[in-house]
Amino acid sequence: MTIRFNDETFRDDYTFYNSPEAIQRFPFPFDRDDYMYSVNIEPHKTGPKGTPFDVAFDVDEHYVSEMRDRAITLEQDPKRCQSLPHMELAGWDLLELIMTSKVADYPDLFELHRDGNSWRWINKPMGIDDSFTFLDASTLPYGPMEYITRQAQGDFALLDQRDDNLWMDAGMITSQADWSLDFDIGMNFFEWHAPVPKAHEMKIFQRALKFLMNVQQGAQSRRLNWTMTVNPRLDTSPENYHLWGPEKRTVTPENVGQKQYLRVELQTFWRLPRSNALAFPIRCYLANLQDLSSVPKWGRRLHRVIRDLPDELADYKGFAVNRAMIIDYLAQFDDGGETSPGIYPNEDKT
Repeated sequence: MTIRFNDETFRDDYTFYNSPEAIQRFPFPFDRDDYMYSVNIEPHKTGPKGTPFDVAFDVDEHYVSEMRDRAITLEQDPKRCQSLPHMELAGWDLLELIMTSKVADYPDLFELHRDGNSWRWINKPMGIDDSFTFLDASTLPYGPMEYITRQAQGDFALLDQRDDNLWMDAGMITSQADWSLDFDIGMNFFEWHAPVPKAHEMKIFQRALKFLMNVQQGAQSRRLNWTMTVNPRLDTSPENYHLWGPEKRTVTPENVGQKQYLRVELQTFWRLPRSNALAFPIRCYLANLQDLSSVPKWGRRLHRVIRDLPDELADYKGFAVNRAMIIDYLAQFDDGGETSPGIYPNEDKT
């Protein structure tokens, strides 16, 4: 597998871009022409070859640049990575899971050599070659969770399971959709989901928690979530709202196709073997309206979804202020024809 890594930015001059191949494998979140909350959880590592669903932890053309952006965010605000003391073993679990998965899925990019607890990890894209002692944090430059998540795309929450609930007790969160790890650390499942409209009265989270608490080792699952954002910014944290919030007012009918982005989260769930914690990776994918509309099925469907979404969801998903412009732009790609079921762009993959 050969991946050409983009040299791009997710802030300031925003040189991020998707290749045609990246557009075709984008995890489009809508399998029908309307949208409402659902648990929508399915087994992970099941999907067409070459898609993000076919590997444990996707590595794509944005990998090196995303890791560079994460390092910038952590330098500016170290609290984006936190782990309560009892979660260190879960951090080692996560480190092992990510390392072994990357080696299995991308053997040309990553190597892991193990002799008992003496490990050597080689990350070729990032130029890393480290030897350390497994379960001895003093042999790593960071704690185990921070060390490996500085090398893995997406955010990572580690959830402790106790008292019939899940607790967000550790995380590496630098590309979140307007929520704060520093605020949510130590909260339980219902507390950190409290701001979500409509889902509570629909009992969505009660069903989701019941499912997640029963996730077994080796039976990882996934779901897709989505929001919208202006510009391809990974760090849309509350802490930096003063930077990205005003950018919503820079959208015009002339530039909406380039500046308005669909932000999709591929959320996966993994039971960790030693700690019994639940790993909750949240991988962020970005594509602007112009990219998405280059796939006819997606252009038609996205127009219908955005047009018919309840107002409170449009506000929660971050695009109420620009909704009319988005609908007008997407309308040109909706010929009124039928769309096939499923999320994939080609008819033979639906």
